[in-house]
Amino acid sequence: MNPAPLNLDRTLLHQPLWLAALLSLIAGTLPTLSLAPFNLWPLGLLGAAVFALCLHQRNARTALALAFCFGLSHYGAGVTWVYVSIHTYGNASAPLAALLTGLFVAFMAAVFALPWWAWGRWFSARPLGLLLGFPLFWLLGEWLRTWLLTGFPWLYLGYAHLDTWLAGWGPVGGVMAISLIVTLSAATLARWVCADLSAERRALWCTSALCALLWLGGGALKPVAWTQLDEEPIRVGMVQPDIPQDIKWDPGFALPTMNLLREMSEELWQYDWLIWPEAAVPVTYHRALPFLDQMSAMAEDTNTGLITGIIFDDPNRRVYYNSVAGFGPAMGIYHKRRLVPFGEYVPLESWLRGLIEFFDLPTSIITRGPEGQQGLDVDGVGIAASICYEIVYPDLVARGARDNQVLLTLSNDAWFADSIGPKQHMQMARMRALETRRYLVRSTNNGISAIVDPRGEIQVQSNQFVAETLAGEVHAAHGNTPFMRWGSIPLVILLIAGLAGLPLAEWRRRRRAG
Repeated sequence: MNPAPLNLDRTLLHQPLWLAALLSLIAGTLPTLSLAPFNLWPLGLLGAAVFALCLHQRNARTALALAFCFGLSHYGAGVTWVYVSIHTYGNASAPLAALLTGLFVAFMAAVFALPWWAWGRWFSARPLGLLLGFPLFWLLGEWLRTWLLTGFPWLYLGYAHLDTWLAGWGPVGGVMAISLIVTLSAATLARWVCADLSAERRALWCTSALCALLWLGGGALKPVAWTQLDEEPIRVGMVQPDIPQDIKWDPGFALPTMNLLREMSEELWQYDWLIWPEAAVPVTYHRALPFLDQMSAMAEDTNTGLITGIIFDDPNRRVYYNSVAGFGPAMGIYHKRRLVPFGEYVPLESWLRGLIEFFDLPTSIITRGPEGQQGLDVDGVGIAASICYEIVYPDLVARGARDNQVLLTLSNDAWFADSIGPKQHMQMARMRALETRRYLVRSTNNGISAIVDPRGEIQVQSNQFVAETLAGEVHAAHGNTPFMRWGSIPLVILLIAGLAGLPLAEWRRRRRAG
């Protein structure tokens, strides 16, 4: 005898709009608690399940409104650390910083909500709409947020599962594939508590079995190496100078900062690589050449590849890049390609530049680097570099890793002080190591600096808000994971096929029943 579904029809499926909005607001906070630093991964699953129940059988306008409520609390709980950079370092007043933060959260909530209008218009009332349509629309939203308006791929559900069985799917389909499995599981859970399942009981049992197989399959995939590691270790040393953000670009502190870098590096010249963080040198490349020439000579003498973040001033084009440059045995230079709005460039610059001090930050003059750049190289080992915000773009990092053996990301999370932002950032960097099955070196101004192994596990890490050095070993990796080869293309194909095939599947079901 099949178990009868829980009869929560009145309390969950037909709740008044105000209650559905309240439940959506509460559900939106739960994914943040599933991510770093809280790491309560079942709450992300629960939040998605409650959200699915709130959306079920809603029309387009109501679905849009409920999704906006979910998005407000989702981003309100998860990314309001931007207030710190606007108020503390952008020198905006507290009320103005709160207003700008609120506008940012509202904008992201609107972006999150848009796909759910289409859900309400064409899918929510279908018998299989909740069970299969909900995870597909969640995937659609995450995929859109990786590139729409340059993208803001933050707070994805899959990041909560770096340490669960689902991590095994990371090298296969990336973080969004894990999110798809989580939301399929959430939709299945939600459908089990709905009334009147006679029309789709078979489909529900099938998706339940599929979810079980996907979770078990992830556990089976976790030990798969996918890449081959060199036996010879590469010894890496990092400098974390902990320069306060409010003095970093003060000309009076440029020389003391460079002297501090020099002093902290003295014990690290014995290593194969020496890494300084994002924009570690507080003057532009050509102005810093006397200092850089000295450091390059030391790197040559000790056979240590020195890699540093620096603002590169192109004298021919008269533009500035946020860059990573190699010296001594380290060869090459990389210019950042994914820029932070307002932090590195100002959208609608002719209108906003000079309006308030926040729109005139010292680094808000950066030009986007060209596509197709090669990685850095140290003694034949290719390094795929990314700067700060770029590490959160799964496909961008995967493409860069194809012809390189180690991942490197330089960052400066001092903009966000002691908020949850830097912890989330570190978690996303770990996922990039897992997706590419490569070691990742993360060097930051004030923490968290770390070395992450190909399983996404932290081997060594620094303390936050202290000046210290960090050392460890990495191994060059050879070979590509499925996600490196194909990126998100299979997921997009699945998404298109699923959204097109769901109406067809229901037509065939009705024809058989008719």
